[in-house]
Order: sequence, then C-alpha cells, then structure tokens
Amino acid sequence: MNPRVKKVKTNSDFSLHLTFENGEEKVFDCCPYLDVGVFRELRDLNYFSKAFVQSGTVAWPHEQDFCPDTLYLESKKIKSV
Repeated sequence: MNPRVKKVKTNSDFSLHLTFENGEEKVFDCCPYLDVGVFRELRDLNYFSKAFVQSGTVAWPHEQDFCPDTLYLESKKIKSV
C-alpha cells in the first residue's frame, strides 16, 4: 500500500504540492485530467484552489477526487525523507 496524502497545496499551474504520511513531498500535475469528465470543473482556478485532504487523498467540494495510489505513483518527487 502506498502512503496516503497528509497535506495538499494547490499551484496556479494546476498542480498539487503533496505531502505524504511518510514525509515525502511530491508534485502531481492535474493538467492531463482537466478535459476528462468530472475533472473539467477543475479548470476554474478558483475552484481548483478549494482542494482538501479527505481520507488520505485529494478531493474538491463537488466530490471530485483522485485515487491516492495515482497521486503517489504519478507525482514527481521534490523532497524525500
């Protein structure tokens, strides 16, 4: 099982700065998902910035979320423990 998200910060380039439970910090690029189904709403930067951590993953008020494994495996490491 991959580590779960502990903290999220949104960036103006539609990426997420993630801190995982194991202390790793990574960046996840949401751009490839912004033209797909429910994620289209995230193209509004004001709405995108409302991301929050819920049950170890990142979610938004209208129930969009990413699989926590996707966030961990597809993000780029910026700091390790």
